[in-house]
Amino acid sequence: MKQLLKSIGLLSFLLILTSWVSAQELKSPNGSFTMDFHLLENGTPTYQLDFNDETIIKTSKLGFELKNDAKSLLDGFTVVDSNSSTFDETWEPVWGEESEIRNHYNELAVTLKQNETERIMVIRFRLFNDGLGFRYEFPQQKNLVYFVIKEERTEFAMSGDHTAFWIPGDYDTQEYDYTESRLSEIRGLFDSAVTPNASQQQFSKTGVQTALMMKTENGTYINLHEAALVNYACMHLNLDDKNFIFTSWLTPDAVGDKGQMQAPRHTPWRTIIASDDATDILASRMTYNLNEPNKIEDTSWIHPVKYIGIWWEMITGSGSWAYTDEFPSVQLGKTDYSKAKPNGRHSANTQHVKDYIDFAAENGMDAILVEGWNVGWEDWFGHHKDDVFDFVTPYPDFDVTALRDYAKSKNVKLVMHHETSGAVRNYERHMDEAYAFMQENGYDAVKSGYVGDILPKGQNHYNQWAVNHYQFAIEKAADYQIMVNAHEAVRPTGLARTWPNLIGNESARGTEYQAFGGSKPNHVTVLPFTRLIGGPMDYTPGIFEMDVSKLNPDNQSHVNSTLANQLALYVTMYSPLQMAADVIENYKRFPDAFQFIKDVPVDWQQSKYLEAEPGAYITVARQDKNSTDWFVGNVNGTSGRTTTIPLDFLKKGKKYEATIYSDGPNAHYKTNPQSYKIQSKTVSSKSKLKLTSAPGGGFAISIKEL
Repeated sequence: MKQLLKSIGLLSFLLILTSWVSAQELKSPNGSFTMDFHLLENGTPTYQLDFNDETIIKTSKLGFELKNDAKSLLDGFTVVDSNSSTFDETWEPVWGEESEIRNHYNELAVTLKQNETERIMVIRFRLFNDGLGFRYEFPQQKNLVYFVIKEERTEFAMSGDHTAFWIPGDYDTQEYDYTESRLSEIRGLFDSAVTPNASQQQFSKTGVQTALMMKTENGTYINLHEAALVNYACMHLNLDDKNFIFTSWLTPDAVGDKGQMQAPRHTPWRTIIASDDATDILASRMTYNLNEPNKIEDTSWIHPVKYIGIWWEMITGSGSWAYTDEFPSVQLGKTDYSKAKPNGRHSANTQHVKDYIDFAAENGMDAILVEGWNVGWEDWFGHHKDDVFDFVTPYPDFDVTALRDYAKSKNVKLVMHHETSGAVRNYERHMDEAYAFMQENGYDAVKSGYVGDILPKGQNHYNQWAVNHYQFAIEKAADYQIMVNAHEAVRPTGLARTWPNLIGNESARGTEYQAFGGSKPNHVTVLPFTRLIGGPMDYTPGIFEMDVSKLNPDNQSHVNSTLANQLALYVTMYSPLQMAADVIENYKRFPDAFQFIKDVPVDWQQSKYLEAEPGAYITVARQDKNSTDWFVGNVNGTSGRTTTIPLDFLKKGKKYEATIYSDGPNAHYKTNPQSYKIQSKTVSSKSKLKLTSAPGGGFAISIKEL
């Protein structure tokens, strides 16, 4: 009997030990988050995430389905090791919403062994005070070297039928308006949420994209995204709308594979940011913190840019990228433009660019974007044409040397434009020559574009192959000391920390769509919660004339925003690359409002998120990095709203002059968008400002120390 009791005791101890080894807990530094890792009975790894003692991610499975593999990395695991650690640092970004960022987390690295195959997989968790990041790691080993991902099977099991702000899952575009609905309603609304685009491919009626913003019934805000997307396919989310479980869905390559892997390797981080205050989601820097430190040793050439551009007139259709209407077909190096008759609508001509240079110099702008300067625009789109642009040959009416010298004399830069038309191989063939050409002519920033289907055929904008190209372009540009603003590329995942020459992306529905029929008036109250979680957006704000037909009578589009809302975007839509996007004639019509665009900085010392509700309103205050000046922006949704803003972020004991640009009494984004008023008053840290924002409206405030 004594021996039996000893045996039972030993067995109980072993069971407890086994349970302890296969189940582990991790807490955030402040204790508000708890992550539980454990193995199911069949050896499937899972995690659960609690916030303030409430489960926000229910037990969710982790693993991979491999191609042509008898035993995928889904189950049969045992825990062979685990390591815990704490990390705390403060780092200084080259540019950003603040001059310092704290990176503080507790980490748990769980080493798993699949006994049947003797394969090793590590799952590394980092728990911050604002959420969880985790990734998979594949160490050097003999039984897992080269392998192909059929699908990543990471789950995010929601605790209920949350309200979500979503766009359709798509392999080629994020340029959609956001839909607000319950998770259970996504399937029924999916088709109406898909609008035409130059390149698009959906995969499921419940597929959505990250960053995905949600709100629970009891007011917890949850954001799902990824960080440090390198040499891997972009992750979408596919929803089981019966059980409210999201599963990762990677973008496939031309043959349907989701990832070509060679150990040692690791995946991007999967991220979950959560709070009971929406402003905390906007203030989170977790995505940046999960990226590697800056890899550019000398960053002296990287600088924020406020620019204007020869762009809006072409977007609205009143100007043209193409030089002539005589060539239905262009062949680089063979088509003789010297004999072509100009169409009279080509916007990127020498005199017109000089006019913009003059305006930029007179108004303190750093640079001018010029699109349509290079040959090939006559047949650039829709033909799956590989040899479409060479990025160095100007049209006859664009004098590169003269404009270079003229801009330099005015202390203004020109921003180069490289539209690839999706011909990725062609861009890589010409890239060194194109970047060298930029260097020779004093260009230090490029706007690249990937409009249309990706070539070679079968590739997508967001698969591993394309992601590797975007990364190649960023790193190659750094070799030439060139800053990159990539449009139609994969949405950012915090890589600007590692490569700060990536000063902007589009990768969402920007202002151009206001000339393509218009965007929802609350669109800009959603983007900071979604697209901007991974990095700044070149949204191109600053439109003062909302009736597009006044530029082009054939275009009946309307910009669904008030003028005051357009000013506020320079504060609420953070970017170190900010465009005054309208034509200069409209700025000359409203010089008092344009003053705010002239004054507002593009680099910040600190940022305070004063109030926010996704889809409804955002109010942000930011301090200039180079002075004591503060700037406040508010963008409003579809309903008028009055708010009171305390100015307690100002330095105590100091007096300031606040210049307030707000909606007029009868302002409305549709019926009276240009109604605004400007007032000045003396304020201090004890002051409170009561302001009203119209539907689709907002306000902007500059606060200067007296």
